[in-house]
Amino acid sequence: MKKLLVVSGPNLNLLGSREPDVYGRTTLPEIEAMVKERVAAAGHEALCFQSNSEGAILDFLQREAPAASGIVLNPGALTHYSYALYDCLRALQTPVVEVHLSNLYARAETEHFRSRNVTAPAAVGVITGLGPRGYLLAVEYLLGRNG
Repeated sequence: MKKLLVVSGPNLNLLGSREPDVYGRTTLPEIEAMVKERVAAAGHEALCFQSNSEGAILDFLQREAPAASGIVLNPGALTHYSYALYDCLRALQTPVVEVHLSNLYARAETEHFRSRNVTAPAAVGVITGLGPRGYLLAVEYLLGRNG
């Protein structure tokens, strides 16, 4: 049985009410339920975790990733500055697919800091701008790796 981790960073607990014109109205619990349902349908397990604390995310990943076959990660704002998260992901032997609900590159025109992604080089792929469906695409990829 494969275990996939679904890790969400700062402020993602506010999905559904936080800037719905940017992030949509789907809540994080709804996204997690959608992912868990898809993973369970494949006979596997999804373990979801969200924190507004960078250290808690690192601790979770270091503790859980060695037994996982993949990680779906939405690092939120940590995307743009967390070298600690980058180093953690590089140290793990677990494939990571980074997911962003909004298109970071389109938003970078007005929010320049969003053009910098320091965590992406530690991921096998990045899905950006496809809303909650991006999580399912990441899951499909990870479930299909190595059988």
